[in-house]
Amino acid sequence: MNKWVYAFGGGDRDGNASMRELLGGKGANLAEMASLDLPVPSGFTITTDVCSYFYKHKKSYPSDLKQQVADALTSLEQKMGMRFGDVNDPLLVSVRSGAPVSMPGMMDTVLNLGLNDDTIHGLIKKSGDARFAWDSYRRFIQMYGDVVMGVHGSDFEAILLAFKQKNDIENDTEITSEAWQNIVTAYKKLVKDQTGKDFPNDPQEQLWGAIDAVFASWMTPRAVTYRNINDISADLGTAVNIQAMVFGNMGADCGTGVAFTRDPATGENVFYGEYLINAQGEDVVAGIRTPQPISDMSRDLPKAYKELLDVRQTLEQHFRDVQDIEFTIQQNKLYMLQTRAAKRTAAAALKVAVALVEEGMITKEEALLRLQAQQLDQLLHPTLDPKANTTVIGKGLEASPGAACGEIVFTADEAEEQAALGKSVILCRIETSPEDIHGMHAAKGILTARGGMTSHAAVVARGMGKPCVSGAGSIIIDLKKKRMRVGDFALKEGDMITIDGSTGKVYFGRVPLVEPELSDDFETVMGWADAERRLKVRANAETPKDARMALQFGAEGIGLCRTEHMFFDPSRIRRVREMILAKDHETRMDALAHLLPEQRQDFSEIFDIMNGLPVTIRLLDPPLHEFLPHSSADIQEFADETGMEFDHIRNRVQDLHEFNPMLGHRGCRLGITFPEIYEMQIRAIFEAAIDILNTGTKVFPEIMIPLAGTAQEIKILKQRLEQVAEDVFSEKQQSIDYLIGTMIELPRAALCADELAAEVSFFSFGTNDLTQTALGLSRDDSSHFMPSYLEQGVFERDPFATLDVEGVGQLIEIAIQKGRSSNKNIKLGVCGEHGGDPKSIQFFEKVGLEYVSCSPFRVPIARLAAAQASIRARQDVKLKTRKVA
Repeated sequence: MNKWVYAFGGGDRDGNASMRELLGGKGANLAEMASLDLPVPSGFTITTDVCSYFYKHKKSYPSDLKQQVADALTSLEQKMGMRFGDVNDPLLVSVRSGAPVSMPGMMDTVLNLGLNDDTIHGLIKKSGDARFAWDSYRRFIQMYGDVVMGVHGSDFEAILLAFKQKNDIENDTEITSEAWQNIVTAYKKLVKDQTGKDFPNDPQEQLWGAIDAVFASWMTPRAVTYRNINDISADLGTAVNIQAMVFGNMGADCGTGVAFTRDPATGENVFYGEYLINAQGEDVVAGIRTPQPISDMSRDLPKAYKELLDVRQTLEQHFRDVQDIEFTIQQNKLYMLQTRAAKRTAAAALKVAVALVEEGMITKEEALLRLQAQQLDQLLHPTLDPKANTTVIGKGLEASPGAACGEIVFTADEAEEQAALGKSVILCRIETSPEDIHGMHAAKGILTARGGMTSHAAVVARGMGKPCVSGAGSIIIDLKKKRMRVGDFALKEGDMITIDGSTGKVYFGRVPLVEPELSDDFETVMGWADAERRLKVRANAETPKDARMALQFGAEGIGLCRTEHMFFDPSRIRRVREMILAKDHETRMDALAHLLPEQRQDFSEIFDIMNGLPVTIRLLDPPLHEFLPHSSADIQEFADETGMEFDHIRNRVQDLHEFNPMLGHRGCRLGITFPEIYEMQIRAIFEAAIDILNTGTKVFPEIMIPLAGTAQEIKILKQRLEQVAEDVFSEKQQSIDYLIGTMIELPRAALCADELAAEVSFFSFGTNDLTQTALGLSRDDSSHFMPSYLEQGVFERDPFATLDVEGVGQLIEIAIQKGRSSNKNIKLGVCGEHGGDPKSIQFFEKVGLEYVSCSPFRVPIARLAAAQASIRARQDVKLKTRKVA
């Protein structure tokens, strides 16, 4: 027979803290606290296995569950000396959720269950306090009516508020027992009016209604959203905890509160929390009364406060982590209702990690594994002031972290102009293109109506460290009128908005920001991480500012320098267009001759900054049409500037138009058909490298051929590349070491990696395009339906944010195996956005890549994630060794 129910308290030792997958975090920790002889009200837990059964069997239960619950309830009655449903001495219980991973406030709770029109008199007799009893009954009706019967909590509150206003009452504690009795009657009438059903009087019906509701709350929209945001699997399920009630609302010697063993905002070693006298748990968080700081308990309830300080010490020492605890005091006796690892800010997480290591509670390895790598984003970007009042007007994808506020502008030129005047602006676009690069650079943040997590806007914004919200589908932009509508809000150019790229939310007006600070704790933890990790961490960077930022955050080289971003500089775009639109070879070479010194200067600055660290330069990748003017007005403007004929420009633009440019004339295909473009870039690289070498600075360039699918493409370009290198070496009478490699972005490249590896010295997996080509998904267009795919379980995670290990991951593994079969010394890395994603880094460690590369602001995240991946890999090896032994 399956065991579905586990008891805790009163001498029972069914569970412990290691059983959180089965008992949920709350149930496991209640059992653990009981085993420590802490004052825990007795109860029992219905396991997460029942939740799984519930959803797999059309919301029904195992046949033997009811008997197991009945047996556990009987045992609880014996422990407490009370009977469930008894009219003289009624046992009342709470029914609470408890998932294996903490999800505070996301699922449902019912208190005071077991009260009805008969048992209320037993509670009055036992407590000697009719006011307390009727107050408890109205609380039960409100919670049960809301959670189980679907009557909105605000409707109950409206009845209570109307009564208080009519009778000029400010605080609930002033309401008499007779008044509470009348309110109970009004609450029951509300339930009947809204549901057509009487409020249940049978305690057993109440109990199973609450159990049903808690299991059902696992799939409520708020719980699903929370799991998606925090990457929690829906398969975990929730447990249900049924526990004897203790009462904090029986008088002045009673109370309830929530506390943290250390400050969860700063990490300081101070007892932090709040409590209320004569209240139940929900009063602390509901905001109906203003809680008191926990330190004041020493004055109001000194005996219980002293006990609570001892419990604080016991729990933190036992769990070896900061605890978030809930407690109730009934007639000066302390009861512990919950303990769990405390949620904390990134700054607090680092301070606590360092402190616990210094205090000898945990090892450095444990400290690193406890940290959430992604949470470091909080430390690297401005964030919203948590105390600020906000109005959310829209929601998109959290494309690039950090918060920014500014005036709305709709064009890149306007962003640049307004920024030059000292204004803070948010660039709002339907979608961005490479031509918007100057405006994106000038803006404080970027907001787009279209595009996914790896859209142009997202990738560029992350590289720049700019907050970005992309794919905000509720936004309708009218570029001609310079207006946009976000939900019910009509906004125009110059209006102020705030965006939070960490949550994808858009706010009306200016929201105060908190600027980031890097503490000594940050440096300490990063030092630990660097000592543990095997994977090198490089940065994607193509400007001196990016390169310096990358070094500041600990990058060990540049894994992707996108040369096309250099071409979009407003001072160069004209020459680029002249080169593309040239009618003959001579004109094209003339335009390239003007670009050569500028491109050489770009590389010189980056080589100088990186000082001998590897710099991987990707030759021109995007299709040529991206550089050209498209509207008639832009074409005419360019014609006026250059003296070219309007019709020639328009015809050339039309000639270069492609129906599917991402699979069109781009990458190495450009280098083969327009060899002079790559030859100019290669010359600029080697001339810059030798110039910088002659200043005494070390240089190590790695030249990367994009979008290769065949060995022949690489052979053709490699021969030309080596010839240009020899020409420069001959002219300069000096040579340097360099590597030639290719990006693996196409399934064919992965499947034929042995042929490609024979021609190159390194592979860099371009996982953005490899995901697109492997899955047949546009990273921009898929943003429209990706939320539905995630909701329905087609993908567990957005494959453009976290690597699709089962599909794209297999291609990477094939490429690694085949590449090494023909070139055992081939260097292997990744330069797609997945290089900064902690879950993807776990996979890259497993398959043995040598480095990951990501945007500069994600370098610390990658360093920590790489350390965690290394530690877990070593732990797995030890575990396998033990099993074999």
